[in-house]
Amino acid sequence: MDKFTFKEQLEKKGILLTNNMLNQFQTYYDLIVEYNKVIDLTATPNEQIYERHFYDSLLLAFNHNFDDINFCDVGAGAGFPSIPLKIVFPKMKLTIIDPLNKRMNFLKIVIEKLSLTDVTLITKRVEDVPKEYQEKFDVVSARAVAKLNILIELVCQIVKVNGHFIAMKGNKANEELNQAQNALKECNFVLNYQDEYSNLDFIKISKTNKKYPRMYSQIKHNPL
Repeated sequence: MDKFTFKEQLEKKGILLTNNMLNQFQTYYDLIVEYNKVIDLTATPNEQIYERHFYDSLLLAFNHNFDDINFCDVGAGAGFPSIPLKIVFPKMKLTIIDPLNKRMNFLKIVIEKLSLTDVTLITKRVEDVPKEYQEKFDVVSARAVAKLNILIELVCQIVKVNGHFIAMKGNKANEELNQAQNALKECNFVLNYQDEYSNLDFIKISKTNKKYPRMYSQIKHNPL
């Protein structure tokens, strides 16, 4: 998928890209290609970046309008899905949480080159973020970070009551959803819907017990 096909496919879904947005995507693409040579951002071939990273990130926009909300991307890597969403929804208040300095240094460059505003970068594990971020976000997303039963516990305190957690799971969605039933119950999340692309949208229906999340070593070795 090249940038012209990318634009055409999004138009079919009602997402219209301005010339400025297209230029931002091209700059983002160029930065990924350049920096991937030295810091191993993605194993995706260059010719597939528009489809497998940009378009895939924007699948979430087929069911959500992200303008004027507090959005958090956990384990964003090279910025997926948050940077493509921020380009399309420039009024979105974005926070990215990732523990790896090399990724965050790359994202600082992306944010500057694309002239993105209202973006906060937190270089920590999500379970270690300051208390000021508890119940802060309207929507939290994660893509290729961990199994769902682990993810639910990791993000449980940063999602607002009545806020959403969106897990991008692909062909493992149903299997992981079955395994995560206890975690969902313990952390007070319910499935809102599963879209045709196997993205899982959950709603936090009430506050989560303060004993969660546990230390990551406990979560990993004894998931809910």
